[in-house]
Amino acid sequence: MFTRNGECPLVVLAPSTPADCFTLAIDAVRIALRSMVPVMFLSDGYIANSAEPWMVPDVSDLEPIEVTHPTKPNGEDGEYLPYLRDENLSRPWALPGTPGLMHRVGGLEKAQDTGNVSYDPENHQKMTEIRAEKVARVANHIPELEIEGDADGDVLLLGWGSTYGAIREARTTLNEIGMKVAQAHLRYINPMPKNTGDVLKSFKHVIIPELNMGQLAMLIRAEYLVDAKSFNKVQGRPFAVQEIIEFVQGVVNQ
Repeated sequence: MFTRNGECPLVVLAPSTPADCFTLAIDAVRIALRSMVPVMFLSDGYIANSAEPWMVPDVSDLEPIEVTHPTKPNGEDGEYLPYLRDENLSRPWALPGTPGLMHRVGGLEKAQDTGNVSYDPENHQKMTEIRAEKVARVANHIPELEIEGDADGDVLLLGWGSTYGAIREARTTLNEIGMKVAQAHLRYINPMPKNTGDVLKSFKHVIIPELNMGQLAMLIRAEYLVDAKSFNKVQGRPFAVQEIIEFVQGVVNQ
């Protein structure tokens, strides 16, 4: 979420199952090419060592990923503007060697539109804000957060990554014994789906089981001002279903 220097955010996607790795990897490439932005594919060891039945799709059934490269200057005065952005704030992708479309690359800050090296403080502020907004606009192209289980209940189990299976089984067991518990799993971490805030605020209790010390819970509390409750485990082992069941029962019976 905050790894690159210069306040330069990344898109972060996190698969939830082994089969989901295929689907989400395609989406990662689609997002990267549509928005011209780096995408972090955040898998983990439990997914890497898991297995599930999976039907290999027919490639012809997959939605094509279309890429276009400019072949002529795009400026009003006939010049090439490598930082002239579209509705996704994506820059044009000119192939190296295309006549008339030469531009600078490198780590120094560039001026808007022209791509010239700029040391102007105000330009750096503006370009930083543009990079953040570009990642935020990715939310226009990702699916909404889905709810599984009892959407009209008081408890939402929110997870990400390989905790999906244990959370699902715990939620199913709790539903079977009469507890109205729902589940939502974040596959898109940055940006999060547009309806995330509405989903979270529709539940009395939001519980986030994580195999860390509460990283997602910290983000949820900060972004949506929801009093999410962390259930953290850092023992080098995945969650047992019964552990989640007992934690939920403890929260509800307080």
